[in-house]
Amino acid sequence: MPPMESAAPDVSIVLPAFNEVASLRLLIGEIRAAMDPLDRTYEVICCDDGSTDDSLDLLGELAAEDPRIKVIAFARNFGQTAALDAGFRAARGRIVVPMDADLQNDPADIPRLLARLDPDTDAVSGWRVNRKDAFWTKTLPSRIANVLVSKVTGVDLHDYGCTLKAYRVEVLRDFRLYGEMHRLIPAYVKWAGGRVAEIPVNHRPRRFGRSKYTLAKTVRLLLDLMTVRFLLSYSTKPLYFIGKYGLLAVGLGSMTFLWTLFKRAWWGEPLYTDPFFLLSIFLFLAGVQFLLVGLLAELSMRTYFESQHKSPYLVRWSLNLGPDAPPPPPVAARRPTTPQRGPGPQAPSASTPAHGTPIPPGAPGPSTAPDNPRRPLSGFALPSSPPSEPADTPSPDGRG
Repeated sequence: MPPMESAAPDVSIVLPAFNEVASLRLLIGEIRAAMDPLDRTYEVICCDDGSTDDSLDLLGELAAEDPRIKVIAFARNFGQTAALDAGFRAARGRIVVPMDADLQNDPADIPRLLARLDPDTDAVSGWRVNRKDAFWTKTLPSRIANVLVSKVTGVDLHDYGCTLKAYRVEVLRDFRLYGEMHRLIPAYVKWAGGRVAEIPVNHRPRRFGRSKYTLAKTVRLLLDLMTVRFLLSYSTKPLYFIGKYGLLAVGLGSMTFLWTLFKRAWWGEPLYTDPFFLLSIFLFLAGVQFLLVGLLAELSMRTYFESQHKSPYLVRWSLNLGPDAPPPPPVAARRPTTPQRGPGPQAPSASTPAHGTPIPPGAPGPSTAPDNPRRPLSGFALPSSPPSEPADTPSPDGRG
């Protein structure tokens, strides 16, 4: 008899699949072998990305055999990022683990990812140390892209392209994925105040079918990186980004115009034959256009936030702000008020708060930490979320 489906599983495993009929049954068996011994409930969300083989029929059979297997079928091929986004939104678990469906990611690494996702970590990224792919067409471009992404985003990871990761569901609720941006989720997590870790994972040669990876995906990733860099730095203040170039153009235009007037007054050169006069007009008009575009972007940004009642910030936790505010954290999870020196934090005892932080009056002590309905260190406890809803029972779309 297949196991009964739990109301809210601990772990949601998301599998984007495209023409993987030869791999799916084996992969589901390996996932069961890795997850069943754990004291955790789980679900497997398989998103068929418009497969043209018998993948969807096989997924239907697997779902009939085991209610923990959920299936999403796209009308056509939309790409891996769209499949992952659909899986994330359908996930009901407190932890979401995406992985490839081609058997190159090893499900035996999932328990290690879950173990590394400690209370101080919001995302754990897999690092394919011994990658079993073609060097010139896949491994080398991926390494170059990883270095570039790490430099631009400030999140130093060895392997952004590894699909096998583990996320707390809170970090996936408030943004949508486009293009190839599923590879850049750790940068979003870091930007929103989360903490990202990385562990080595096993990588296996592809056994069935052919790879869907092309060099064009690397190019698209670099273009998406430009978008992410802009969003992370200027999503709430676009005029700061566009306006500085507008002011620069206006300044250069003004200087060239003054130089034109100087030559006219000192040497008597006519304005209409001076190229600097035309250049000053062009620069001044370009600068004004930059500033106007920046103002329009500011209006669009404010419309976006205010029409959806979004706030341009994220609240980690709060104290004494009433029942509608995010709940206070357990004392053992609070940050020290002064910098601590030494090799690293020590695990707190049952009677001593972490880092020696004193317990303020009315705050829950370490013994009351399990009563806190949310995890306080995720950095994603939004005031709009209902305070009475426990973290292990997210909404059906998995995003809140």
